[in-house]
Amino acid sequence: MNTIGLGNALVDVLLRLKSDDVLSEIGIQKGAMDMIDEAQMIRIRASQEGLERSQAPGGSVCNTMRAMAKLGAQTGFIGKVGTDDVAVYYEEALKQVGVTPYFVRTKGISGSCTVLISPDGERTMGTFLGPAATLTPDEITTEMLSAYHTIYIEGYLLVNEALVRQTMKRARAMGLQVALDLSNFNIVNAFRGLLEELIPQYVNILFSNESEAEAFTGLPAHEALQELARLVDVAVVTVGKEGALVCGGGETVAVPASGGKPVDTTGAGDHFAAGFLYGRSQNATLEQSARIGSLLAGHVIGVVGAEIPADRWADIRADVRAILAGKSI
Repeated sequence: MNTIGLGNALVDVLLRLKSDDVLSEIGIQKGAMDMIDEAQMIRIRASQEGLERSQAPGGSVCNTMRAMAKLGAQTGFIGKVGTDDVAVYYEEALKQVGVTPYFVRTKGISGSCTVLISPDGERTMGTFLGPAATLTPDEITTEMLSAYHTIYIEGYLLVNEALVRQTMKRARAMGLQVALDLSNFNIVNAFRGLLEELIPQYVNILFSNESEAEAFTGLPAHEALQELARLVDVAVVTVGKEGALVCGGGETVAVPASGGKPVDTTGAGDHFAAGFLYGRSQNATLEQSARIGSLLAGHVIGVVGAEIPADRWADIRADVRAILAGKSI
C-alpha cells in the first residue's frame, strides 16, 4: 500500500546570528514564533550571506513521508513551491530518500520556516508560507493520486477548505483511504465545525495528540479515543510520555512510549504517524503499527530537530522487522 502526502511545502532553515541586529531589521521580536510576509522573508534571505546555516526539508507531512520512505515504503508528496534555489533543494532532498515529489510551481520564492539562533542560544522563528498556502484543488491531478492507496493530509491545510474538501472527496471516490492529522489544538478550535462535517464523511484514519483530541471532543484522552473511533475506521491519540492509544474495528490498544527523556519533541507526532502508516501498509495489527510509530517517535525525540540521523536507520529497520515478526525489542 503506497502513501502520498499533502501538506505545506516548507524548508527549515537554521541560521546562527552574529548579533540580534537582524531581528530588529526584519521586524521580529526575539523569541517569537511569527508568520512573516514576503518582504520580511526577502530581508532574512539577504542577511543569510556569510552566516553559518543548515537546512532540511520540512513541513509536517513531508517529515512523515520521508520517514516512511526510509523504512522502505513507496511514498509521494504534493506541495506548492516557487522557482528559487530553495525549491530545487527541496525536490532533491525528497528524491534522495525515495519520496516522489509532485510539486506545483509558481514564480517567486518558496515557503520556509527560518529559525534564527541568537548568540545566547535563544531561537526566533519566522514562517513564510508563500506559495505553499495557495495550492488549489484543480492543481492536484487524478494522475498524482492514482498510484497510491492512502493519502495523508495535515490539519494545517484546513485554512484552505476547498483544497481539503475536494481532495478528500476525489480520493475517496478513487478508492484511496484518507488519513488526517489534526495538527494543532488551535486548528481544531478554529475549524471544529468543518472537522465535524469532513471527518465522518471522508476520513478513515484520524491522528491526534491529547490536547487536539480533547479540543475536538471535550473529553480526556481515553474517552476522546472512543468518541473519535465512532467517526472513523481507526482513531489514534498520542499521549506524550504515556505512549499512544489506538481504537479500530472494536479493538482498543495502548502502547508505551519509546526512547528516553526527550531532548526535543519536534517531529515526534510526524514520526509516530510514519511508523503507524507504514505498519498498516504492511498489513500489521493495530498494536504492531502503533509500536512502530512509538519506535520512530522515540528516536526523533532524542535529537534536536525533526530528523533521525542517517546512521540510526539500519537498526530501526531491523527493529521494525522484529515487530512485524511478532518479536519483542
